[in-house]
Amino acid sequence: MQHMKKQIHQEWSFDGVIYEVNIRQYTSEGTFKAFLPHLDRLSEMGVDILWLMPVFPIGSVHRKGSLGSYYSIKDFKGVNPEFGNEEDLRALIEKAHRLGMKVLLDWVTNHAAWDNVWTVSHPEYFKKGEGGGFVSPNDWSDVIALDYGVASMRKAMIDAMCYWVREFDIDGFRCDVAGLVPVDFWEEARYHLELIKPLFMLAEDEENGALMRYAFDMNYTWKVHHMMGKVAKGEESLGAFRAVFDQNNALYPPSVYRMQFITNHDENSWNGSEYERLGEFSEAFAALTFMLPGMPLIYSGQEAGYKERIAFFDKDRIEWGDVVLHGLYQQLIAIKKSYTPLHNGNYGAPIRWIQSNCSDTLLGLARKDHMNTIIAFFHFGNEVLPQVNVDTEGYEGEYTDLLTGETVKVDSNWHPEIQPGGYQLLALHHQR
Repeated sequence: MQHMKKQIHQEWSFDGVIYEVNIRQYTSEGTFKAFLPHLDRLSEMGVDILWLMPVFPIGSVHRKGSLGSYYSIKDFKGVNPEFGNEEDLRALIEKAHRLGMKVLLDWVTNHAAWDNVWTVSHPEYFKKGEGGGFVSPNDWSDVIALDYGVASMRKAMIDAMCYWVREFDIDGFRCDVAGLVPVDFWEEARYHLELIKPLFMLAEDEENGALMRYAFDMNYTWKVHHMMGKVAKGEESLGAFRAVFDQNNALYPPSVYRMQFITNHDENSWNGSEYERLGEFSEAFAALTFMLPGMPLIYSGQEAGYKERIAFFDKDRIEWGDVVLHGLYQQLIAIKKSYTPLHNGNYGAPIRWIQSNCSDTLLGLARKDHMNTIIAFFHFGNEVLPQVNVDTEGYEGEYTDLLTGETVKVDSNWHPEIQPGGYQLLALHHQR
């Protein structure tokens, strides 16, 4: 599009960590007000970016379950009364901003509810079937497809997005099934949004590199995520994991952020919690998402070690207990922020795999820049390792174990000792 320029990421995203908020299931009330006290805990944990799952009114026609899908939107400029009112949402955003956090709204552009307000005022905005009626995309029976061949619909959609930036001061969008919507729409939308304020944009997509040219800052790493599950179940080797990561990572320039995750709302509800999918390796894979190039995602309940699937269309409150993994994630976030090789995109350092005589069960990696070297090892096997011989050439020195604080001398005689399902994170500060 005319006037578009290459995206420049916002400074607050350079070392950022994103957290997905499921308002409906977060508390027994399932409201913005009830969620407010949790903001202090998330800020203390170190979260930078809040991604709010859709906050809009949900359609009633062909609704799934008792409460419906968040992604079946009745009014793109409305607030779901289940969660509260506009002032409640503003209070949430304002408090997040006071605590130094940014807020993204989950935005749905591919489809809308059967009783979306536009179906009455602008039925021409929607695709029609052979009989002239609205049609559902894919097999999503509770929504109908929008028509991006209609210029006035595109204008109305961009106007709705601008409304939330202008009136609620949000900081960006996570865009649902972004790859199903034309790239030129996203580029036009980003241009108009940036006239209001600088934003951060996350695309739910991995296949369409053109989305990352101008419109979006970050996309998903589904292939890497799914390989984690296969490795955990013994269906694929770590060699296959490294190969998939390298192939996937090579599709994009270093400036593109990739979102690393062990769970999210889709994975949890439809494929099972991280404990179902990753078993005893769930914590090690979580730590790995902080060591790989890209921005880590934490989903609601993940820091509580919550082991249940969360219902999608009905009320199913998360049980928080003692939030047993709060300290772990606080520590991992602090590590990511403190060491420049772990920063996002080209603000961090590239990855190099460290080879060893146990590379079939031990994943080793290094990230190094002029300030620091990070090396990390993850044991994704079920047996105690024999003596591990690693290729430490170029990484020798006295490191700090980031989890214990102990000093570790890494040289040709060093042999890491890691229990099954365990991991070790080491950092070396370069003398200047």
